[in-house]
Amino acid sequence: MIKQTAGRDQLGEFAPKFAQLNDDILFGEIWNREGLSPKLRSILTVTVLVSKGLVDSSFQFHMMSARKNGVTKAEMAEILTHVAFYAGWPNAWAAFRAAVEVYKDDEGADGGLFGLGTPNNDFARYFTGKSYLKPLTDPQRTVFMANVTFEPGCRNNWHIHHAAGGGGQILLCTGGRGWYQEWGKSAQELHPGDVVTIPANVRHWHGAARDSWFSHVAVECPGQQVATEWLEPVDDKQYGELN
Repeated sequence: MIKQTAGRDQLGEFAPKFAQLNDDILFGEIWNREGLSPKLRSILTVTVLVSKGLVDSSFQFHMMSARKNGVTKAEMAEILTHVAFYAGWPNAWAAFRAAVEVYKDDEGADGGLFGLGTPNNDFARYFTGKSYLKPLTDPQRTVFMANVTFEPGCRNNWHIHHAAGGGGQILLCTGGRGWYQEWGKSAQELHPGDVVTIPANVRHWHGAARDSWFSHVAVECPGQQVATEWLEPVDDKQYGELN
């Protein structure tokens, strides 16, 4: 839910009606409508402002909102590069100056659809590279689901989801490019929208491509006597042969 008070804070006494329309209608209603996500609304707003050459303090606010709403540094760079051909090179240059300032402390991390989460420290010993975890459900109340994000080159060790019945895991790929491989089979390249069904008791690994962040939602399938066995890391040479 997006809430805005800038209108009342800055113009509440001078133009109370404008302030009310800005805070309650534009941001209170329009930005919260279900037809478009906040991320897409941010992209559209930034695009329109650049095309009109309105790169002022309000543009800085919308650039910060775009980052908050999930527009990554790489996506913003691509958006402004594309817009430059339609809105004009000088307008794009001005927008890039604002973008560089807003994203200056961004390392390029991209958590995909559900966001980055926090460093996956509890399981770091089972990963090569840095990963992030964002739980989406409470395992005490329902099936456990979590968004897992891998930095470029990060992957987990070979592992097995053991179960006497049922069990296994489902991966719903949400961002970037990655890999999944079962023991004795070729690696499968993964993209947003791909779904991987991992049977119980099958040795496998998954992670990011060398040049891309990768995120997926991991769904823990209910089963009997379930347990995860973590094994050795994926061989560096084997991983390096993947494109």
